[in-house]
Amino acid sequence: MIGRRIEVVADLARVRVICDGKVVADHERAWAKHQTVSDPEHVRAAKGLRRERLRVVPAADTDVEIRSLRDYDTALGIDGTVA
Repeated sequence: MIGRRIEVVADLARVRVICDGKVVADHERAWAKHQTVSDPEHVRAAKGLRRERLRVVPAADTDVEIRSLRDYDTALGIDGTVA
């Protein structure tokens, strides 16, 4: 359900997660301070999705022009001489 809209329903005893009308997680509520309940399979899937999202694949056949800084000076009306 990573990246999808979910609904979390919690009461004093249970926590349920619903996605597209289906219960996708249901467990006893943990009341310990600073505790997070994570399914190891979900953690692995999340890491993989983050890696894919952050991966930048350069286009192999794309030429990129390298401009001289003087072109920018000219465009901005700067003559480039130091007084």
